[in-house]
Amino acid sequence: MDLRQRFGRPLRLAVIGGGPEAWIGRMHRSAAELDGWWQVCAGVFSSDPARSREAGRLLGLPAERSYGTVDEMLAAEAQRADRVDAVAIMTPNDTHYRFAAAALDAGFDVVCDKPISETHAQALDLVARTSKHERLFAVAHAYSAYPMTRHARALVRDGALGAVRLVQVEYIQAGLAARVEEGPQNNRLRWVLDPQRSGLALVMSAIGCHAQHLACFVAGAPIARVVADVGALMPGRQVVDHVSALLEFGHGARGTFTVTQAAAGGENDIRLRVYGEKGHLDWSHRDASYLNLALQGEPARRIGRGDAYLPPEIVASGRTPRGHPEGLREAFANIYAELAQERIERTLGEPVTERPYPRVEDGAHTMAFIEACLASREKGTWVAVAGV
Repeated sequence: MDLRQRFGRPLRLAVIGGGPEAWIGRMHRSAAELDGWWQVCAGVFSSDPARSREAGRLLGLPAERSYGTVDEMLAAEAQRADRVDAVAIMTPNDTHYRFAAAALDAGFDVVCDKPISETHAQALDLVARTSKHERLFAVAHAYSAYPMTRHARALVRDGALGAVRLVQVEYIQAGLAARVEEGPQNNRLRWVLDPQRSGLALVMSAIGCHAQHLACFVAGAPIARVVADVGALMPGRQVVDHVSALLEFGHGARGTFTVTQAAAGGENDIRLRVYGEKGHLDWSHRDASYLNLALQGEPARRIGRGDAYLPPEIVASGRTPRGHPEGLREAFANIYAELAQERIERTLGEPVTERPYPRVEDGAHTMAFIEACLASREKGTWVAVAGV
């Protein structure tokens, strides 16, 4: 009997944010339910209570579990015999810490969009609360949950490249390549362009944190020091739309880091290269189902998701044969599935299998990295990244 059968039911999920028209809401809800590990049972979908309850109705939730506020939902769910097991947070950045802390204190596991907080100190508080309440906390860094980025990590960990010497990561977008500040403003754009709401260094809270986490995840070490150029490519812009940095990782490897949302023609272009003493690997989000591996003195190889010789855990992270495209939804689903499996093992008192989904400690390292980049801009020197 497999783990799901032994537990006897899907885990129950409550959602904060991500109403019917929000693409990130559809991504989280559908990914959570993709493999049958979770069922969305409750939610708060708007800061307006009436709109929130109506959104819940449109999504097919019962009226009594379509809540008007987060406090109302957490209090009510904590008292139910069929209470939810976890809360997924996909709201504006300035609310993540508050909602995550409240969910942990109410006794729920958490899945949180990035960044998990507004400061490193807040992130450390979430680490402490997660430990204190013996909860699980996953961060939605889905790019590290693709089968081929997972395989890249395993190759580095198992020594296929030898000692890592250089890591290059970039994340390029065009969403802020025009002067959007002067155009029509919707609710999302208003909070994104507000430095008090979008978080430390807009581009870092939006996409830079993904690039940083992916680099650390595959390279197998946190970032120890950074020297960074932080600013705006768009003249006159008040929020940060570009960061380039030199990195030093904990195991001594050097690195380069470039992220921007103001590169005209860019299209969610993520690229990671890791060079070791024996060779290098290369992954691109444009071709996410494949990983290029070139070892010194050997023919270059193109590894495809679904190749029969891949380790079983890598094959299991995909869902269709090689050549059938998979993407971001399936990567999100891997995070939800791994969180569910660990929660069920803990609930049943079974041995817990180590799983690589991003955790609250990863989110705390991200906040330390962002603060170090900002400090480097002010000092003009290398800055140490604080520990978790």
